[in-house]
Amino acid sequence: MIIEQLDTPLTGTSLKPTPSGSAYTEAEIFRREQAEIFEKMWNAVLRVESLASPGQWRTVTVGREEIIVVRTRKAGIKAYLNVCRHRGMRVCTTAEGRSKTLQCGYHAWTYALEGELVAAPNLTSMPDVDRGEYGLKTVHVREWLGYVWVCVAGSAGSTQAGAAGDAAKGASAPPSFEETVMTEVSTRFGEVQSLENYGLEGLRVGETRRYEVAANWKLIIENFMECYHCATIHPELTEVIPEFAEGWASQAKDEIHGASFGAQVESFTVDGSAGVAALPAIAPEQDRKYYAITVRPQVFINTVPDHVIFHRMYPVSASKTIVECDWLFMPEVIEQRLDISRSVELFHRVNLQDFEACEQTQPNMSSRAYDDGGALVPSEHHIAEFHQWWAEQIGTQFGPSAARR
Repeated sequence: MIIEQLDTPLTGTSLKPTPSGSAYTEAEIFRREQAEIFEKMWNAVLRVESLASPGQWRTVTVGREEIIVVRTRKAGIKAYLNVCRHRGMRVCTTAEGRSKTLQCGYHAWTYALEGELVAAPNLTSMPDVDRGEYGLKTVHVREWLGYVWVCVAGSAGSTQAGAAGDAAKGASAPPSFEETVMTEVSTRFGEVQSLENYGLEGLRVGETRRYEVAANWKLIIENFMECYHCATIHPELTEVIPEFAEGWASQAKDEIHGASFGAQVESFTVDGSAGVAALPAIAPEQDRKYYAITVRPQVFINTVPDHVIFHRMYPVSASKTIVECDWLFMPEVIEQRLDISRSVELFHRVNLQDFEACEQTQPNMSSRAYDDGGALVPSEHHIAEFHQWWAEQIGTQFGPSAARR
């Protein structure tokens, strides 16, 4: 969203503090983030269409847990912790595959796609073994916007135990999807229906790019939320959306604004030339506009009239983050093999420019010059709300040097 340049000076201080540099470097803080944020919240992990047939599975990492996401024959898409119930080996040892069952390669404990234990050496001589109780540990799953979302909170139950079993074991339940993810979208996009105009469930992946970014995940979110840097590092983007050059792009709460294309710009492409046909259900006010939202903790959604760009972040360490980015188009665009290269190239360049800036920032989070953090200018003040949220999630106080307490 864009807000107008200030006509009069702000009252009080113009600058707001950021967390100290240690918030972006310390292993203990990163551990708390994994435990209290990524392992307790809903994470978008993969496109539903990537698991088209029963038996197809992929492994993903959320927080410190590796998860198997599989399309079953009877129960749709399910997810499990990738841990054999016998001696703990990874059941799936590659990134993806297709199989009739899920079998551990250590002692051949074998699980149905629906999770229960179905075979193991000498299992018939152990009739007391409850095959449901020793099934794979389930992970909560939702499908929305054409993506599989998972939450490992409360994922302590066997395939038979379910929610009641989790409660008996004292495991925490997942947060309400409606009250967290969908409310987050409503807050950032105005209303869920506005996002649903783009029909993400029916779109197809035109291209996916994977980036290994040598920077803390919070630096990436902070970068995505502001455009104070846009005139400096995004020449192609500011040519297409001239108002971004003013530096006042934001995702401030209650300031829902679509950024307009330049007068001579035909579409959201690297050179402003024509793209593909517009998505059929977008509202008039969404035409020739770019919207961007963050869905905490790890999703960025960018919408333009003819496609959607969907980012997912996976923090690996305090100084490394994997980012996967999908470009989504109408099915006929993919089926007819229409040229989408100029559409993809624009945000690919934006990604590279942003990630390089984050990587150039990360080393200085360890500098004594950043012991007490930095500053947010007025066009970045909304990022302070993200910092406050972060501090509340991990149980610390926000402010200079707070991350060390």
